[in-house]
Amino acid sequence: MNGALLVAGTHSDAGKSVIVAGLCRWLARQGVSVAPFKAQNMALNSAVTADGAEIGRAQAMQAAAAMVEPTAQMNPVLIKPGSDTHSHITVLGRPWRDVDAAGYQPLKQELREVALDALRSLRDQYDVVICEGAGSPAEINLRVDDLANMGLARAANLPVVIVGDIDRGGVFASLFGNLALLDAEDQRLVAGFVINKFRGDHGILAPGLAQLQALTGRPTYGVLPWRSGIWLEGEDSLSLESREHEADAAGSGGVLRVAVVRLPRLSNYTDLDALACESNVVLRFVNGPEQLVDADLVVIPGTRSTVADLQWLRERGLADAITRHAASHKPVMGICGGYQMLGGRIVDGIESDVAEIQGLGLLPVETTFSASKTLQRRSGHHAGLPVDGYQIHHGRVDARDATALLLDNDGEPEGCVAGVVSGTTWHGVFDRDEFRRDYLRGVAQKAGRAWKPGSHRFAELREARLETLADLVADGLDEAAIRSLIDDGVPHGLPTVTSTLSPAQLEPTR
Repeated sequence: MNGALLVAGTHSDAGKSVIVAGLCRWLARQGVSVAPFKAQNMALNSAVTADGAEIGRAQAMQAAAAMVEPTAQMNPVLIKPGSDTHSHITVLGRPWRDVDAAGYQPLKQELREVALDALRSLRDQYDVVICEGAGSPAEINLRVDDLANMGLARAANLPVVIVGDIDRGGVFASLFGNLALLDAEDQRLVAGFVINKFRGDHGILAPGLAQLQALTGRPTYGVLPWRSGIWLEGEDSLSLESREHEADAAGSGGVLRVAVVRLPRLSNYTDLDALACESNVVLRFVNGPEQLVDADLVVIPGTRSTVADLQWLRERGLADAITRHAASHKPVMGICGGYQMLGGRIVDGIESDVAEIQGLGLLPVETTFSASKTLQRRSGHHAGLPVDGYQIHHGRVDARDATALLLDNDGEPEGCVAGVVSGTTWHGVFDRDEFRRDYLRGVAQKAGRAWKPGSHRFAELREARLETLADLVADGLDEAAIRSLIDDGVPHGLPTVTSTLSPAQLEPTR
């Protein structure tokens, strides 16, 4: 069996995904065959593998960091919330079942074996597997059946490092508290800590690091600096806070303003990453009709629940605002669920209990939901320009009498265009530079903007960011200590920490 490491975090969005990607690229640069792994992922951002399996988007990007093709084993259990109480479960890349929170708990033992088998398979194939935890390892209400954090670590005897986000404050309490809440057997596997998103003088941090080690008997393996805009493939809505992009020439006539509707069950918002990274484009996530007033382009993205989010559009007044926007000859683009909303009749009964509802009527298409799920990568062209994408949907869109937005490689139509309104079931269509810039030129022309595209290639930008993550790991972490953890496992003799401290332990370290 080859080496492995579990990167846990004090909470969601502490930086686990980023650090796993950085470690994968750092190792790959040294010629190590490495793969990412996340046993259980709750996310509405997903990707499709070459063989048609659905996995978390973050694991697909971590595979890119590792310079390997993503597979279903890298994320064996994917949970996609459809409402506050129900979720769709994907197992080894295939739809499994829909459950509520209580109904999911009895299934965990079965899924635990699936996850462990997937990890064993990866460890047989690769020199190293870098595992990512979920949420916090100290979610003690879920510990009994845990399969993503300490349950996984104990079953596979994995060394664990806990990452804390110092930018949110309270990092020392979070790191200590996470460790202290674990039982002795779990604590035995926690080798140390990493502090993420630090701004300032390391000298100021040093006394705290020394005291943390004195209290826990565990080192901090490194302090990673704050870097904005280095990670694209977020897993949940927490990542949206850093995605609003301001153009270099904000305020000038050459800036395009893109308003992305922040649906309650928004999925695959990574479709907009390429737009957000484009020169002289201001991208905002919006949730009110007044926020569309100055938009040159409105995008309705994907959603895990088309009907429920369409009803939300109407309740918020956004449906009428989008209709007015299109009536003013300003472009509207719908992607997957957003495309379905822009059409006419929607026959559901799969994602929701609503049998039928009318869409916004801006495109001449109808949607019928099916229990089977479409999962595939696609490629084609638009006006001779190459376009790539992938499909993840239950809704079948009938656009037979419509003007196609794209043609696939077999010459079959995909998507629809009607005046300034367009839509597609393909995620990722803006990633190809040629199509994205051609589409934005059309938006600029309709808006009367003197917009000019940038010269960078989005694929190169993604690659550069992965290299930046590897540089952060190489520069900020104790490389020898991390390699020792991966190769040799958990250090022996780590002490057990309790949450009750003696007065001597509370003395500041000088």
